[in-house]
Amino acid sequence: MTADQQRLDRCRRETEEDPGSAVAHYNLGLAYTRKGLMDSAETAYRQALEIDSELVEAWVNLGGALMMKWDFQGSVEANREALKRNDELVLAHYNTAQASLYLGNAEGVVQSCKRVLELDPGHAAGCYFLAVGLLATGEFERAREAVAQAKALGHSPAPDFLRALENAQKKLGSEHDEGTGTNTGA
Repeated sequence: MTADQQRLDRCRRETEEDPGSAVAHYNLGLAYTRKGLMDSAETAYRQALEIDSELVEAWVNLGGALMMKWDFQGSVEANREALKRNDELVLAHYNTAQASLYLGNAEGVVQSCKRVLELDPGHAAGCYFLAVGLLATGEFERAREAVAQAKALGHSPAPDFLRALENAQKKLGSEHDEGTGTNTGA
């Protein structure tokens, strides 16, 4: 029996022995998450929150489980619940950025990543996804600065992103050049 299975069995016993313990259900959620059983993890986190809605960690991990299930709106909502209780949770802001990215909400990505970096200036992935959001909102120079910072912190940007940033800047440059040309027509 693997260590993960032993942990899962122990956590199940703990919830059976003390079904009113939010922490026991939370720990069961962690055990399910570790095994990749997201439906079961979601159920356990929700049970923990029914018992204690102020258990911030359960909100964050519920948001993570929902993201793994591709329920991005649910992930945003769970992380917002966590942030109502503690706005200094880097992971909750980062998860919100990730879910916002999948939802096509570039402003949400930018806003969440800015908060990640306020709390943890050395968060390399936060810098990178800030750059992604900035590119999507048309802030090309700021996107270039953010991706440079991400690289300096050790993050390897996706080649597709770098090409998209380069193409956007070239397009902007050619539009700028066209706008500064002289009109020789009558």
